[in-house]
Amino acid sequence: MNYPIKLKPVFKEIVWGGNRLKNDYGFESNLNNIAEAWMLCARDDGDNIVENGVFSGKSFKEVVAENKSLLGRKGEKYAEFPLLIKFIDAKSDLSVQVHPDDEYARIHENSYGKTEAWYILDCDEGAQLIYGFKNELSRDEFRKSIEDNTFLENVNKVNVKKGDIFFIKAGTLHAIGGGILLAEVQQNCNTTYRVYDYGRLVNGVPRELHIEKAIDVTDTVPPTDSNEPVCVKSGDGFEFKNLCSCEFFNMDTITVEGNYKISGTDDTFISLLVLNGNGSVSFNGTTVDAKSGDSIFIPAGKGDILISGKMEILSSTL
Repeated sequence: MNYPIKLKPVFKEIVWGGNRLKNDYGFESNLNNIAEAWMLCARDDGDNIVENGVFSGKSFKEVVAENKSLLGRKGEKYAEFPLLIKFIDAKSDLSVQVHPDDEYARIHENSYGKTEAWYILDCDEGAQLIYGFKNELSRDEFRKSIEDNTFLENVNKVNVKKGDIFFIKAGTLHAIGGGILLAEVQQNCNTTYRVYDYGRLVNGVPRELHIEKAIDVTDTVPPTDSNEPVCVKSGDGFEFKNLCSCEFFNMDTITVEGNYKISGTDDTFISLLVLNGNGSVSFNGTTVDAKSGDSIFIPAGKGDILISGKMEILSSTL
């Protein structure tokens, strides 16, 4: 059962989404846009289908529920699959929002909290995102800025470029700006508290805001987390970058021109998301083709994982 498992994406149409995921990755959908492609998910509102091997045709959530050992020692403790990994195509600005931490989410939403990280794949010239506040605010000042419509004067707007990394700890105010294509690794939670949505209407009705809960959970000081790679190493035909490490996940990129070998462990599964290029992934005697836009789940277990070809891959583990 331990083999490279290819997963079929789940597509989400949202008011701010575009069609770069159709055009750039060849994803096929009858939706008007693909705002998000959920590349690793095991949820009631989004569940990958396995495309190969003994689990072919099964839902990923079903496979995980019946085979918890695939997650490794770190993953088996979770009642639900711990991560959600996405491509996000923002044609226009996302709402300004915040996510709760585990404690608040457990009490108020009966779910996990949401810490996440972004890797910018491409962006329009001049594209920006919102990342926390410019200066520290009290909660009363935060509330007043929402009430008197001066809120956007206080947020920290950041110009972005391809290759940038952003760590969004639970409680950090944030918004992806229009013209940004990114990959996101996050805790398996879809709880979002919207603070501001630019007055947009969906079917003639404004989307719901969640002001009181947002005020409860938002950290109103400027973010201090580093957004630089933690570790970079390279060798003959490869470059490895640890983009982000936190208590919930590790997010790395692997750039290969030739062959690169990873040692699997019993501690954690490995998610491989092909960002560009093509090649193959081999594990435990099984080889699968890999191309831009493929999501490949490597179950926990000892053994060498061989990545061959010319590819940039986002690798995520617990």
